[in-house]
Parts: sequence; C-alpha cells; structure tokens
Amino acid sequence: MPTSLLIASLIYRLLIPKAAMRFTKQFQFVCLALLFISGAWPSKSTARTLLDAPMYERHEQWMTQYGRVYKDDNERATRYSIFKENVARVDAFNSQTGKSYKLGVNQFADLTNEEFKASRNRFKGHMCSPQAGPFRYENVSAVPSTMDWRKEGAVTPAKDQGQCGECLSLCCCWAFSAVAAMEGINKLTTVSVAIDAGGYDFQFYSSGIFTGSCDTQLDHGVTAVGYGVSDGSKYWLVKNSWGAQWGEEGYIRMQKDIPAKEGLCGIAMQASYPTA
Repeated sequence: MPTSLLIASLIYRLLIPKAAMRFTKQFQFVCLALLFISGAWPSKSTARTLLDAPMYERHEQWMTQYGRVYKDDNERATRYSIFKENVARVDAFNSQTGKSYKLGVNQFADLTNEEFKASRNRFKGHMCSPQAGPFRYENVSAVPSTMDWRKEGAVTPAKDQGQCGECLSLCCCWAFSAVAAMEGINKLTTVSVAIDAGGYDFQFYSSGIFTGSCDTQLDHGVTAVGYGVSDGSKYWLVKNSWGAQWGEEGYIRMQKDIPAKEGLCGIAMQASYPTA
C-alpha cells in the first residue's frame, strides 16, 4: 500500500470511533490532501490510460481474431490510434436509427480509408471490348422476382484475394439496365460488375441493404450473383473478394433500382460476362 494511503488509514482509525466508522467528508478531504501532497494523485495521462483500458482490450481481442502482429511498439501505437478512431465511427453509425445497414469492426479496422483504398481497390477496367448497344438476351420471357445462385450451388464461397482488385477475364462489356441485368443473371448465372467500393461505409459494411453514399469512380471488381427484396427494399446480391469475414459472409446487398442510371456506386456502368 502507498505510504500516503497507509498514513490516511491510520489517521482514520485513530480519529474515528469504531462505532461510527464511515467515510466522513473530513476524512475524504484528508485522504485527497495526502494523495495530492505525496504525488500519488493520478496524472492526466494516467487517467486517460485508465479510460482507454476497454479500448485497449478490444484492440487486443481484434488482433487475436485477425492474427495481426506489429513489427514494433511505434507501429502498434499508430495502428491502435487508427483502430480507436474507426471503432468510434462504427459505433456512432450503428447507434443511429433508421439505417438499412450496419457497419462492423472488421479486418480493415487498423487502416485509414486512404490505406484501405490503396491496398484493395485497384480496378482499372475490364480488359474487354465494349458492345455497341445494351446487353439483352433473346427469348427471356419470364424473369423471376428473386434469384440467388448460391442456393443452386452455382457460386463458390467468398475468398480473400488480398490486394488483387482487378478483373482480367476475356469478356464482353455493356452498360446494363435493371431488366437486362436480371436477364443476364438468370441466363449466365453470374455477371461481373465494377463499382466504387472506396467509401468508409463500404470498408466497414457488415449487414443489411447498403444504401450508403458512394461515387461512380469504379475502383473494384465484384460479381452479381442474384437479386431480391427485403422488407420492400430491392437489392442486388453481390459477391466480394475480401473473404467471408467481411460483410454478410463475403457478400453485400446493394440497393437496386435507384433513380440514377449508373446504379448505386456505379454498379450499372460496366458489366461483363466471360466468353472464353
């Protein structure tokens, strides 16, 4: 026990009768004075550290979950600071009501948004020849209201392709309407699309129908494997390449049929399907 606390305890026992042993205002004042004089009062930095304890523990758990190891204490401190800011932002977003999707503290939680985009979103465009007109299949008379090719066993599990964000397949490309895309998905099984996936909300998407703000600067290649409706909201079912720990087991549901012809995050701007 620190000397100041020991002295305070002795004063307490001598001055306060056992029958009335309780923390009086006078005794509390004596204790505080002794702590202040002895220098045992916590500094501001110590107080901040104590307040940060739950966040430190959360960071430790996150590091264990995702196998993160830092080269030294400086890098650890830097990444912790970024992690702390990202967690605060995710928690603040999820505390809001009326949102159709949630964010999560995923494997990108110790990256700034700039670092995330630089490491994951390198899409430069499909290496394919553009078609003269919009894509349409002939003789597609009955397009179902929903489609999920995962349920048909036609889609492999989502995998983490690391820093590879480009599509190099031989293909035919077109800008598609909602109807054409639905026809393509039903006829072809899946359709490759390009989107703007560089936003903060996309980085930390966890579940629900994504309606977040994004641009049409296409920087990431993904695959549309279906479409559907949930609580009256239409969506595209999109398979990503960031592993099953991101989003809904590697997938994201993106809002469908928005007024902009480019689609949410530019999803309708550059679609492709393999020809060889």
